[in-house]
Amino acid sequence: MSVQISPISESLPAFLSANSYTKIQVIVDENTFKYCYPTIKTFLPKHKVIKIKSGESEKNIDTCQIIWQAMTDNELDRHSLTINLGGGVIGDMGGFCASTYKRGIDFIQIPTTLLSQVDASVGGKLGIDFLGLKNHIGVFQLPNTVLIDADFLKTLSYDELRSGFAEVIKHCLIMDGKKWEEIRRKDFEEQDFTDLIAHSVAIKQQIVAEDPTEKSIRKILNFGHTLGHAIETYFLGKPKLHLLHGEAIAAGMICEAFISFKRNMIDQKTLENIEEFIFSVYGKATIKEVDIESIIALTAQDKKNKGKEVRFSLLEGAGKCGYDISVSKSEMKKALEYYR
Repeated sequence: MSVQISPISESLPAFLSANSYTKIQVIVDENTFKYCYPTIKTFLPKHKVIKIKSGESEKNIDTCQIIWQAMTDNELDRHSLTINLGGGVIGDMGGFCASTYKRGIDFIQIPTTLLSQVDASVGGKLGIDFLGLKNHIGVFQLPNTVLIDADFLKTLSYDELRSGFAEVIKHCLIMDGKKWEEIRRKDFEEQDFTDLIAHSVAIKQQIVAEDPTEKSIRKILNFGHTLGHAIETYFLGKPKLHLLHGEAIAAGMICEAFISFKRNMIDQKTLENIEEFIFSVYGKATIKEVDIESIIALTAQDKKNKGKEVRFSLLEGAGKCGYDISVSKSEMKKALEYYR
């Protein structure tokens, strides 16, 4: 899969000149329409724009129907191109709609958030939430290319930039202990995001090339995500307590590092370093005792599970990760209580 990290003024015209399409559509939300679309508009031939509402709560079948309806109304054929301009929600859902419309048309990802640049846009995972369950319906389908321009990060709020940083931390913890030591010694504001984007993309591409459909080693990319996704899903229905993806994954990484420690897979110093750094960046999410059972119940729908076993990816040291590790409800409860 082609991933290009360069100014969009160079990469987008080069892609379009090398490929011929009957029609082009761009999927945006209200934010990327305002802040990012003007940047790419000048490089596009005649095209249509589909605007959807932003936010994880919009990543559902109802929004897909709006997109499919617009594709149909615009008479897109199988020689058309969809450009997904936005964060993980637009990338996931726009790619899913393109992959299923007329059994699949070409699409490219232009990720505009740190989260989507370092993680969501790379690897071909596409999908939507269903019945409140995150990414419950979806497919594996690689985009024709991913065009990453770090300049888009200037359009982000502090919280959105910080949210994406959680995936950077994860990539270091599962694959690069040296890089982990480097980033944990810097404050969030001191991080070199251009360098970290390239680092994360390289790690994810390496893993995805080895295991495209998550049958084995790709599962390590889910470190922090079993409890993290459950925490995110639980608070999704509570607007006043809503957590961004990275905030929930940050909490999940502490919980899952604790489980790794209790199983003697990492030492106490490693756990303390993870905990200290993540809390310094994200603070502590408010998880009450009354929330714990409901959060644990949501892990029963995790996509890594086998039968009734809830399977985790756990650290085997800073820079190394194991997968397909069955974890009990009591271990999850202790981890969430530890986090609290």
